[in-house]
Amino acid sequence: MTDRAVLSDDRVDPDDDRVDPDDDRFDSGDNRPESNVDRSGSGVDRRTVLGALAGAGSTAVAGCSDSGSGSASNDAATGDLDPEALDKLAARFAPTLYFDAAEPWFPTDPRPYTVEEDGETVVDGFAAFDGYHERYDEAGEPPNPTVFYNGIRYEDSPLAVVQFWFYSAFDQFTANFHWHDWEVLHVFVDLDTGDPQLYVASSHSRSVPNNEFLDPDPDAVPRILPELGSHSSTLSVNEIPDGFQRVGEEGLLADITNTTIDTVEDLLGVPIAYGLPRDEGMRLPFVVPEYEGEPIYEHPDLPAVTSESLVDGALTVRSLDELRSPPTDLPLRETGIAFRHADREDAGADETAEAVIGYDLVESAELEDIAAFTGPQLSFEFAVPEIAEDTVAGHITTTGVPWEQPRYENPELDVTAGNHRAELADRYDAIAAADSFAAGAADGLDAVVARVTEATESDEAPDGEGLTTTAASVESFVLIESDPEAVPTFGGGVAVAQGVPEGDHRITVNGAGQAPHSEELAVAADEPVTTAGVDGEIPLVARENARKVELSDEGSETDVTRTAVEDDFAGRIYDSAVDGSDAVYVHAGGAYTTEVRDAADEVGAYRVNPEPPGAGGGDGSNDSEGSNDTSEEPGPIRIERPETGAASLAGFVADIAEETRAEVAATVAEEGDEEEEGADDSDGDDSDTSDDGSGGSSEGGGSGGSGGGPSNAVNGLERALAAAVDAAERAEERAREGDGEGTDRQLENVISRIARIEERLAAAREGLPPGLANASDRRIAQATRRVEQAQDAEKL
Repeated sequence: MTDRAVLSDDRVDPDDDRVDPDDDRFDSGDNRPESNVDRSGSGVDRRTVLGALAGAGSTAVAGCSDSGSGSASNDAATGDLDPEALDKLAARFAPTLYFDAAEPWFPTDPRPYTVEEDGETVVDGFAAFDGYHERYDEAGEPPNPTVFYNGIRYEDSPLAVVQFWFYSAFDQFTANFHWHDWEVLHVFVDLDTGDPQLYVASSHSRSVPNNEFLDPDPDAVPRILPELGSHSSTLSVNEIPDGFQRVGEEGLLADITNTTIDTVEDLLGVPIAYGLPRDEGMRLPFVVPEYEGEPIYEHPDLPAVTSESLVDGALTVRSLDELRSPPTDLPLRETGIAFRHADREDAGADETAEAVIGYDLVESAELEDIAAFTGPQLSFEFAVPEIAEDTVAGHITTTGVPWEQPRYENPELDVTAGNHRAELADRYDAIAAADSFAAGAADGLDAVVARVTEATESDEAPDGEGLTTTAASVESFVLIESDPEAVPTFGGGVAVAQGVPEGDHRITVNGAGQAPHSEELAVAADEPVTTAGVDGEIPLVARENARKVELSDEGSETDVTRTAVEDDFAGRIYDSAVDGSDAVYVHAGGAYTTEVRDAADEVGAYRVNPEPPGAGGGDGSNDSEGSNDTSEEPGPIRIERPETGAASLAGFVADIAEETRAEVAATVAEEGDEEEEGADDSDGDDSDTSDDGSGGSSEGGGSGGSGGGPSNAVNGLERALAAAVDAAERAEERAREGDGEGTDRQLENVISRIARIEERLAAAREGLPPGLANASDRRIAQATRRVEQAQDAEKL
């Protein structure tokens, strides 16, 4: 076989391209309106001007199509609540918050950390971060516990909303961390009945669905479970005050009523809301924030901040790629301090939390002279598999000011569940009815969705030659680079990025101790849901088991536009559009078919088996158990100058048939050795010329079983595979010579040889290791498909 695309296994230690996500959060930097005060001095009513801004941005915010009908701009205007009514509602619905035992940053008052800059009052990130910890250390308890509230009423409607805003001095999360943090709980209330209609608790960003509950108990105090470090707000309405229940079971009420269109529910199997991963049995490592390349606690302007000031070290890693495998020993969530309204007792908090702290309830209008929350960019590295070079770009922003956000006066913008939006519209004329928000509507989500899983070796395959996928044990992070916003998975690897615009996008997934995954996908305007991965599944590989496969059409006459990878047992695990080059991490314990397609949709295929039987460890592969030495890690497997057409496909069939033949031959040789060791007094003939297993001798010819039938059949299987190799190589040669008729004849011969292999395999199955028999079945099917593609190919 000549002039095939070159597969090389270079021994280098490749790095990954890295991209820093922009922390584009609802609470970070959206230009949104404040009530009452016109700081611009223009004399224009800010409520009128910024109400229009809210409408313009509402569809993307709510996760719906920009072109969808009935956008939130048709909702009724809002105005201020009567001050007395607002105070009563705030006192009634002031939530109790149950914090993680490892939480460093509790709701506080930012005003002690204000400074004057260019004639404006701002909250400085260094001053807030350092000052908060200085006060905390001096007092021995969270300083200035405070929750802020705001209220609005929809015009000509009994519908009102009271908002509870929680400020924290810092946000430390695995993918997004920044100076300052604002989270919010919206309580939609009917002023005529006094009953709450909907709770909406903010999650990480506009792309991640909020945690929402329709028709909560009017006599119950709302409860919030803030996520450790990030403070993403999760609701708790069930009978366990400090526990989150995604779905109702064992007599417990579900804490969210989010639903979405059936196709997404069927794909992901869980209600679409962020939830609380560490309370749902998932591990979630935290990353140490860095500033100017050093851990933030080493900065000279933060003397009160130490490593102990951050999230507990037992939950922390310096970077996601620091680990060789996903962490399995990270502590799960435990309840620590509870915050309750200082003017109200809470017996549940007293019984559940380690300590209970009363917070002051302050109207957010008292903060509206603060113009900004400032701080320099912090770095976070997001690994992207690439062939060429590695780059690092950092862009993590600070939080914005709530009173300049449209949801401050238009809280319906934070309703991310279409069924909840539709229900409010059905009850109140103030909320515009919109087909795009109806439960089950075809255009109700506009999201990219997937389930992230873990690739592991299959028990049904030969050792090191086949995979299966299992549920994720650690949540991971997803970056859609065309709209940089890293979002965490939830519910055991569920990835949902809402409001992704029409067009081509690149989605990248990072997980602690796992090799990165990246692929190109297209989002269509008429499709409400775009599934990433293969059939919505993205399997990640532990770094200790990862091998990088690189492909480049440089120097090739083929313009590669798409690649896919199939494991013999797990099936297709990767499929992406490409622009001439690609890189993907695969599990070293798999055996793969790499498919390439060109601009004319012609197909080529290449066999990739990272560690086939007999390869040994001499090439530097890291298969020595317990070794931490990564200096001799195997380099990437390269497919250089890939081709499409009949020659490539026939060459692949020759390769996969030869690989299988060699494994069958090794089985015959191994059984023959065992036979010789156990037959000291045997004088039988060691040869066997039978082609169909009819010989009666139990010895010779690689015989390893009594009666000779299965072992002779194994010999026959090996010969049938060798014949297929020969026929496939001749087909490849004819194709490279430009002999179309000769190629067709040889491909027909290959089909005949494969049929013979199937017959021999059926007879030899009892004489083969079960894994090899299973693999042979799958490889025969793969070879058959590729021969059929070669027969249909326009290109030789």
